[in-house]
Amino acid sequence: MIIRKERVTDIEEITQVTVAAFKDLPISNHTEQFIIQALRSAGALTISLVAEIEGKVVGHIAFSPVSIADCTEAWYGLGPISVLPNQQKQGIGSSLLNQGLSLLKGLDGQGCALVGDPNYYRRFGFRNYPGLIYEGVPPEFFLALPFTEKVPQGIVLFHKGFLAES
Repeated sequence: MIIRKERVTDIEEITQVTVAAFKDLPISNHTEQFIIQALRSAGALTISLVAEIEGKVVGHIAFSPVSIADCTEAWYGLGPISVLPNQQKQGIGSSLLNQGLSLLKGLDGQGCALVGDPNYYRRFGFRNYPGLIYEGVPPEFFLALPFTEKVPQGIVLFHKGFLAES
């Protein structure tokens, strides 16, 4: 498996992987592929990585800037992250996530936030911070990973591309 930055020639495969990964998830609005397209179109994909096996894209992860009410800068949102269903539970998502977090730190990122399954993301160091809020989501599903001792306070806003529906 190779983890690398996305190329223009990967865009269709990224869309296919994303659609397949979220197709049967009842918690999904099935707009993840549109979110990625909107972030890309807005120039807001800070990091976009693919996992490739034998020349085929089997996974993808995206990171984009977030805004925090206390004006903390250099924080990013993770998502979506996608792995083809027949390739899941083989470490592809973990590899994408670890590589992406490493790259964020290399960009002097201060932290990362996400909405997701706490049972999965806690193993990477993500956890709930009572003073860090994402409105409209139960707090147990909004997780953050500060890269420094400073944990921001206030409402977090993901890029408007997360509102994309088509």
